[in-house]
Amino acid sequence: MNSALGFCLFETAIGECAIGWDSHTLVAVHLPADSPEHLRKRMATRLETQETPPPAFVQAAIERIRRLLQGEADDLMDLPLAMDAVPEFHRRVYEVTRAIPPGRTLTYGEVAQRIGDPGAARAVGQALGLNPFAPVVPCHRVLAAGGRSGGFSAEGGTATKLRMLEIERARFGSDPGLFD
Repeated sequence: MNSALGFCLFETAIGECAIGWDSHTLVAVHLPADSPEHLRKRMATRLETQETPPPAFVQAAIERIRRLLQGEADDLMDLPLAMDAVPEFHRRVYEVTRAIPPGRTLTYGEVAQRIGDPGAARAVGQALGLNPFAPVVPCHRVLAAGGRSGGFSAEGGTATKLRMLEIERARFGSDPGLFD
């Protein structure tokens, strides 16, 4: 992934996140790591570029991500993502996942059904585990069957996932929210 022009770290309500970009799309968005230094090294290695001040379209995306992680409802659907290197199956999973509104959830099985592959719940989980755009592709909104949290590959694991859902006041259908 060497088309990136730069990356930067930015503070949010859940910790320091990172974002990488090319001339017109976001090429990576990462939730906090165990340390800002580790996140910075991961971004520099993965994107083969250096930390630089963000251009205006990236700064606008950062502000929206910050507000989302503070509880403001924003689906971030219009943020441009570089999907060229993303496998087709993952793209389909990410498209369905992006359409989950803040405060709502689906199960891995429901995502699999919506992409037309009802037996692919495990593969959906694997695709979300490799999500290069969290929280723009809101993988934290996808749960295991029965409302169980399932896995989460971001630092802090399921505790981070549940914290993000709590910030969004997540709800299952018309039932009370997870944290009501």
